[in-house]
Amino acid sequence: MESIFQKKLFNPQGTDDLSMRRLVGGNSTNLFNLNNTKYTWANKMYKSMMENFWIPEKVDLTADVQDYIKLTEPERRSYDGILSFLVFLDSLQTNNVPKISEYITAPEVNLILAIQTYQEAIHSQSYAYLIESLIPQDKRNDIYEFWREDKVLFDRIGFIAKIYQDFHDEQSPGNFARSLIANYLLESVYFYNGFNFFYLLSSRNLMPGSADIIRYINRDELTHVVMFKRIIQGLNEEKKGFITEDLIYPMFEKAVEQEIQWTNHIIGNDILGITTDSTEQYTKYIANMRLKHLDFEPLYPGYETNPYVHLEKIADTEGNGDVKANFFESTVTSYNQSSVISGWDQL
Repeated sequence: MESIFQKKLFNPQGTDDLSMRRLVGGNSTNLFNLNNTKYTWANKMYKSMMENFWIPEKVDLTADVQDYIKLTEPERRSYDGILSFLVFLDSLQTNNVPKISEYITAPEVNLILAIQTYQEAIHSQSYAYLIESLIPQDKRNDIYEFWREDKVLFDRIGFIAKIYQDFHDEQSPGNFARSLIANYLLESVYFYNGFNFFYLLSSRNLMPGSADIIRYINRDELTHVVMFKRIIQGLNEEKKGFITEDLIYPMFEKAVEQEIQWTNHIIGNDILGITTDSTEQYTKYIANMRLKHLDFEPLYPGYETNPYVHLEKIADTEGNGDVKANFFESTVTSYNQSSVISGWDQL
């Protein structure tokens, strides 16, 4: 695998000739010119992401304050544990995405990675807003520190964190490729059993504000999934064999194993609507879908049905409400709190 190089910040000897532009290893001047782009998909994503803006404090949590008290002990444990998991991983993302961007030499892609970094910070702020609004003061720090005390959670976040840290320590082509796949796994597989927990509570008229915030985050994660799908596919076109089955399949297998283990650990069979069987079915189903989107064969034959299809209306993944998206086809029209509503072309 050929070497990769960190791009220069000031590169007067660079060129903005699109025929010379590359995702990695190019020689761009780093000039942001959205009227002159090679990767037009990034241009479309930039416009859509900029039009859609939200902040968690706009979401009313009044009902959630009362509902949190009504939750059963297993439901509160799941709620707190999932928040701990989510806030830690989005904190990692906020710090890691800029490192990846240092090696991307297409300015239009750097722009949307910058927006992703901002959105990851908003997600962490959102989880903090939930924690500070709903959790008793003497319990809040327990949520932030839960990853230190719970071995399953520590191992879970440690898998991704080590891959990121390896790339920060040594910017080799192999570490870069693993970091890209880890990012894709985090955005496309890691979060969704947790998201479904919030949607299931909402289906029982519990924690409506929490579900609203998760819907906004879910929409952001969709754009990040599409972004890294395009980056990975583009790299495999420009650098044949950069990301192979030998690399991607073991990472997917480990991620699926840990997602199932964590979900069973923090939710198990204690929450109405979620079972260990449905967790396995859903996790392998979503992993198969994600592999197909990268043009790889699925890993898990027979796992082709979503056991939580009834939650799609609540999650708004089929475009029936204010947040419009087809989750697996990667088409978004609007998920904003502002007055701007604009379509998103099929990517």
